Amino acid sequence: MAGLTDRQRAARERARMDAAERFAQGEKNAHIAAELRVGVRRVEKGRKAWCEGGPEALRSKGSASVERLSPAQWQRLEVELGRGPLERAGMRVRAGRWCGSRR
Repeated sequence: MAGLTDRQRAARERARMDAAERFAQGEKNAHIAAELRVGVRRVEKGRKAWCEGGPEALRSKGSASVERLSPAQWQRLEVELGRGPLERAGMRVRAGRWCGSRR
């Protein structure tokens, strides 16, 4: 899977807003990291952004990339992947050995 779902992105943003409140209260980075179950370095970066731009600096900017496949293309990809590599490639296994078609 490439990237986060909207739900995952929202959960991370809630955690960042929680961290912003804790920054304002003067809590230490290590304590915030432990409570939010993230790395201390991640909290340090968040605190720096918060100091420079306030809570708005911690808001999600949205998806990092535009979806390149249409829903129909995703569906076709899932079907093809479900078929497995042997069938997609026109390969057969004979006596434990790969035998490709000779085209």
